[in-house]
Amino acid sequence: MHGELPKKQLGETRPRRGLRWLATLLMLAAVAAALAYVYYPSTPVQTSFRSRFGAGSGPVPVLAATVKRMDVPEFIDAVGTARAINTVTIRPQVDGKLIAVTFREGDDVKQGDVLARIDPTIYRAQLDQALAKQAQDEALLANARNDLARYEKLAATNAINKQQADTQKATVTQYAAQVKADEAAVENARATLGYTTITAPIAGRTGFRMVDEGNYVRASDSSSAIVTITQLRPMSVQFNLPQQDLARVNDAFAKGPLAAEALRSDTNEVIERGKLTVVDNQVDPATGTVKLKAEFPNTDLRLWPGQFVNVRLTIDTLRQVLVIPTGAVQRGPDGTFVYVIDADDKAVVRKITVRGQDETQTVVAGGLEPGERVITTGFARLTDGAGVTFGGGAPGTRPRNADRPAVSQAGERRRRNGGGQRPNPQQ
Repeated sequence: MHGELPKKQLGETRPRRGLRWLATLLMLAAVAAALAYVYYPSTPVQTSFRSRFGAGSGPVPVLAATVKRMDVPEFIDAVGTARAINTVTIRPQVDGKLIAVTFREGDDVKQGDVLARIDPTIYRAQLDQALAKQAQDEALLANARNDLARYEKLAATNAINKQQADTQKATVTQYAAQVKADEAAVENARATLGYTTITAPIAGRTGFRMVDEGNYVRASDSSSAIVTITQLRPMSVQFNLPQQDLARVNDAFAKGPLAAEALRSDTNEVIERGKLTVVDNQVDPATGTVKLKAEFPNTDLRLWPGQFVNVRLTIDTLRQVLVIPTGAVQRGPDGTFVYVIDADDKAVVRKITVRGQDETQTVVAGGLEPGERVITTGFARLTDGAGVTFGGGAPGTRPRNADRPAVSQAGERRRRNGGGQRPNPQQ
């Protein structure tokens, strides 16, 4: 039995080897067919496939843009938080039953609008009592003054002792002081009665109602807040900048207001335009940044308190600089370069010096001249000296959003470091 086992195993191994050889031959046939399909086209579909993946020769289809000279604003980018300029928590100033709530949650209210009322009965009685006391003391004062006038006449003729006239004068002064105190008590009672009508101290939007009508509220209870009003127009945005940018911002701010833009954090769409209002008076030593605040009209309420936005601060304008689309800029071992189209419609490598760029435009400090054409797309098969053809566009065609201004080199570094965070000082 032991002698038959190896033969049985050998018989099982031979079919397996045959299957492996068959699978290998099928794979080689498939590869050969694919190569023939690509390199020996005979149908339009095969020709398109071959052209798409770079086989064959001939002009390379590209798109191009013209080098232009124009004024370009210089920006600093940051990430900020929208904050309300004024936020007020409405609390009762007197104790009592809340008999009316006259606002709805989410209402836009104006300064002075009535928000709620507290039962005024007790406070109206206190005012009436103060008024009565004032009237009583005023009557006593008037009588004392009449007596003083008579005493002074009698004292002048020595009909009475002069001391009586002096005593009466002191009595008049005492009643006059009491009347002053009564006036103060009346004003205090009138003010307290006024606190039973709660009005909006600022214009803004109300939040959630915190106390319902019918509850007893206390001025001393911090939990008796009625509602919070937030001013939404205008709106401020607070953001931080690295201390390295502080000198440039201060120099520009000293010359006049600086324009600021608030942009969506996901699409960089401009939400609102405003101006810089405050540069903080100290640098945070823990982070090496300084706080700034910009103010925006927020007419359409596109900014909301607590919202994160990108901030673009204009600090200067580069006058008559060369501008090309950022898509044309290439980077290699020898630095930054572009493909320039010569008079013979051939691509020529040209080294350039970049002064600043953003997602759409690049400011060039050297290496190009106005009017030259640079290639913006079609780099897959492009080489130095290759002929080009303009598939899907004509020479000088610029991509969408090409008129969008370029940002400063500092803004580019900040984006590479995480969108508004502090850049590497070694850069």
